[in-house]
This record gives sequence, C-alpha cells and structure tokens, in this order.
Amino acid sequence: MAETIIKKRTKIVATISDKNCEPGFLRSLHDAGMDVVRVNSAHLDPEGVKKIVANVRSVSDRIAILLDTKGPEIRTTACDEPIKFLKGESVIIAGNSDEKTTHSVINLNYRDIAEHVTEGASILIDDGEIEIRITGRAGDTLVGTMENDGTLGSRKTVNIPQARINLPSVSERDLGFIDLAVKLDIEFIAHSFVRNKEDVMAVQSLLDKYSSGIKIIAKIENQQGVDNLGEIMDHSYGIMVARGDLAIEVPFERIPGIQRMIIEKCIEKRKPVIVATQMLHSMIVSPRPTRAEVSDVANAVYSQTDALMLSGETAAGRYALESVRTMARIACEIECEKDKYLEMPAGSVSGAVSAYLAKVAVKTSVRINAKAIVADTVNGTAIRNMAAFRGFNPIIAQCYTYRTMRELTLSYGVVPVFIEKRMSVDEFIHVSLKDLLKQYDLKNEDIIVLLAGNFSRGSGFSFIEVGTVEYLKERVRISKDDLMA
Repeated sequence: MAETIIKKRTKIVATISDKNCEPGFLRSLHDAGMDVVRVNSAHLDPEGVKKIVANVRSVSDRIAILLDTKGPEIRTTACDEPIKFLKGESVIIAGNSDEKTTHSVINLNYRDIAEHVTEGASILIDDGEIEIRITGRAGDTLVGTMENDGTLGSRKTVNIPQARINLPSVSERDLGFIDLAVKLDIEFIAHSFVRNKEDVMAVQSLLDKYSSGIKIIAKIENQQGVDNLGEIMDHSYGIMVARGDLAIEVPFERIPGIQRMIIEKCIEKRKPVIVATQMLHSMIVSPRPTRAEVSDVANAVYSQTDALMLSGETAAGRYALESVRTMARIACEIECEKDKYLEMPAGSVSGAVSAYLAKVAVKTSVRINAKAIVADTVNGTAIRNMAAFRGFNPIIAQCYTYRTMRELTLSYGVVPVFIEKRMSVDEFIHVSLKDLLKQYDLKNEDIIVLLAGNFSRGSGFSFIEVGTVEYLKERVRISKDDLMA
C-alpha cells in the first residue's frame, strides 16, 4: 500500500546506547520517526560505537549517525564511594588528576584550576546538584564552602560559570573517537563545549587530514559559545543548543531567549539547528510526558528548529519507543498550526539563480497547495537553502550520493532519497516522478513543483516546472507499464 509523502517535518535525533541497540529496536524507532542516531562517546568505548554503527547501517541506509565528543570538559576524579556533603562545610578543591576525591579534597582533572577561579565564584558539580562558593586560595588549591547538601559520586561534570578555562579543544580521548568516526564513515561529529571558531577549526583540521566528509555540529553550552556564535556558525555545518550545561553556565531564565535567538540565526544562515536536553525527561521512567515537556517540545517546533533531540529517554529509558512517538505526534500537531512559510531573503549560499528559484519553488508550492517539491542535489546546499524557508510542503531531495542523502535527514521538511546521476531535465523528471508514483499515494490532479539542474556543469538549480501529476506523466511519457515494473 502506498504511503503518504511526509508524516512530520521536524527531525528527531535519538541517543542510542550499546546496551540497547538491536536492529529490531532501531527499526521500531526509525518507523516511529527517528531520523538521526546520536552516539555519545562520553559513555561508550570504541567497541560499543562500532556495534551501534553496524546495527544502524543494517537497518537502513537512510539513517544518519552523529557522534558526540566530550570536548574541553572538567570532571571530578574517582572516589571510593559516594561522598555526602552538608551545607556550610568547608572543602578544598585541587587539580590533582591522579588522586582520588575525598571528603576533604575534591580533585579535578584540570591542574591549573586555582589560576582561573577567583574568590566569590561558584563551582557547580554534577549538573548543578552541588554548588561550592569559593572563599579563598591556599597555594595551588582553592578553598570553598558548600552552598547546599549533596552527594558526590565519581567523575562528575564541573561547571564554572563565566570563568575562562584554558583547556585544549580536542582531548586525547576525542582524538581516538574522531579517528574511529572517520573509519566508520559516519555523517556528523557534534563537538562539545565549543567556545570559538578555533575549537571548530581544531576538529576540522583533523578531518581534513583524513580527507573526511564528516560535518561538524557545534554544541553551544557556555557563555563564550553564545558570545561567539557568529564565527562558530561560519565554520560549522550546524548548531546544537545543548541546554543542559548551558543552563548551568548561563542564568537559567535566559535559556528560552538564547534558544530562540540561535534558531533564528541558524535559519538565516541556512545552518541545521538541533534543540537538545531533557525534552521529554520524565519519559525515562513514565509512559506519558508532563504538560511542561509537551509545551517545551511545541515551543521548539513553533520556533522552526530543524531537529529535536532525545537523550536518556532513548539511551536508557523504559519508554524509548513511546518517547519517539510522543515527540513525533507533538511535532506533527504543531506543524499544522504554525506559519506555512517564512518570508526571508533568497540568500546566496547556492548561487543567486539557484537561491531565487528555491525561494520561488517554496512560496509557489504553498500558494497553490502543491503535494510536494521534487529537486535534485549533489551536496545538499541548494536543498538546505530551500529548507530554510520552512515551507509546509515536503521537499523530496533526489540525492546523487548516499552521504548527501543521510546529511539531509537533519534538515527541516526534507525527504532525502538516493538517485543515480541523470543527464537531462526530461530524464530526471521521468525517473524521479516514476519512483515517486511507485512509493507514494499521488493522484492525477496533485500538483508537483520540480527543480533541477545539478546534472549540468553548473551547481544549484537552473530549471523549474510546475504541473499536475497527469500532465507530468504525459510530458515525460510515463506509462502504466513503467509503474508496474
């Protein structure tokens, strides 16, 4: 039975653990609306990454894979057992990465911590569960006071809002995982704690050394990243609004405004944008989301984000499949209510002519209630330009490489498929329309907008045509026998 062209336009990124990544499970998530698999290297070893990637590839060649690096991160060292602290207790913080953390000394994996943290500053541990107010310095250690009761486990994250910490962008651990990502030929690397363009360029230089086509998603999760967003975007394929650490580094009441600002700038620059962290957090243990979570997901969709991300919900939650289904249902509902098109300049990322035709195609498709836009692409640039207008009608991206097909799974409203390279407009229309009619439930009176041109010497669109399915079938001579073959 033929299917509808599109179920939702907003893409879903789901974090997958090697403890639960069997092909049947992945297939069920994909069918429910998962477009991209996220692999978090902070919680995996290389063998676990290989297992996930192999299973994803066995399920579908249309699922993209995103590998998360740890980035320039500070953590506490290991402790023999969880340590309980009481509000008002005094504690020493030191940068002895080879020594364990005890009740009297909290050791961090950053040797020069005392040089960068001043009196009066706050150190937040374990996503803010523990707050320590710095009261002074003793040699190369810091002295602080516990601001709340809390229990500290091993290797917990450390945030120091507003402090400028001089950590290398790519850790030794990251180097190994980037090398693995290249060997496994995944689509995206999401680099954590990006502070400036140099952090992105450090990863890009490694990828260039391998001649890798992997694209970088910069994770914005500190004030420096927000301040330097413009230059970071110029050197990244896309952006992730990583709200967990961001809400610790930045006053939490500012997060909604920052999220909205980043989405708007990404759309303007034609950069895919992902909103992440605790979107359906309660569904780790509950089959239903809270009303606040539904509103959170809805607001991100209203803001026109390209993608939404699930973390613990799908990596370790009891209701992983229900989480994906819930997110997809919310996205579909809101997409029907929001604006059907964003009015904005045509842009020039894919060339002036191509960009103008892309804008005309989206605007026309909305006004005449077209069933879909069908367009060819080599590297996806012109398709991403078209996706930025956030049109209501799906964009069927006919991709000439499998890598481009998977990269476009992160772009709003795009349905990417692979197609062999064609040599003329008529041949492209014939093959594309035939495949479309075989797969989807289209009627003769349905209107299709066609964009093409990437098979010529130039790049981007150079041709546009609008017509009913019946007219286009006659124009390129598609017979009943063609559809039965």
